[in-house]
Amino acid sequence: MAPTTLDTKTALILIDLQKGIVSLPTAHSTADVIKHAGALAEVFRSHRLPVVLVNVAGGAPGRTEQPRRGGDFPADWTDIVPELNQKPQDHTVTKRTWGAFTKTDLEQHLKALGVTQVVIAGVSTSVGAESTAREAYALGFNVTLATDAMTDMNADAHHNSITRIFPKLGETGTTQEIIDLLKKGR
Repeated sequence: MAPTTLDTKTALILIDLQKGIVSLPTAHSTADVIKHAGALAEVFRSHRLPVVLVNVAGGAPGRTEQPRRGGDFPADWTDIVPELNQKPQDHTVTKRTWGAFTKTDLEQHLKALGVTQVVIAGVSTSVGAESTAREAYALGFNVTLATDAMTDMNADAHHNSITRIFPKLGETGTTQEIIDLLKKGR
């Protein structure tokens, strides 16, 4: 379904589009995801709307059944991909959990700007994007998810998030549908 509206103060949150993550095998082309995310970032910037670039530099403590990546990350692991054309006014958040709001300044930053809605895109759909969307929804933000600007390491997990989880958290749409809403004044 296409998104119906964007609030006057909507922010774009791009999740984990960083060198270390986009180099991993994914269900859909990360080149396409980055292209769509870059297009969203440019339009948000041209409308003087906030752009948040999130990277991940660790993981939450605790036991899990599935093994987690251990050891040190390569030197450029957390670097935001250059195709996003990072600008000085973009807000950068480094997270150490799945969601971008947990133990970061993201909520305070957005609320200080008067943001009432977020558009979320990035990698991976079922982890970083979904966790951030769940947190945003729980914090009272309206949520829109750019489904063609995200992918997952697992196609089934991606499909589950897009078709079953995201419609409960907000509205979903393509990059072009979101850009069209921005261009027509939301």
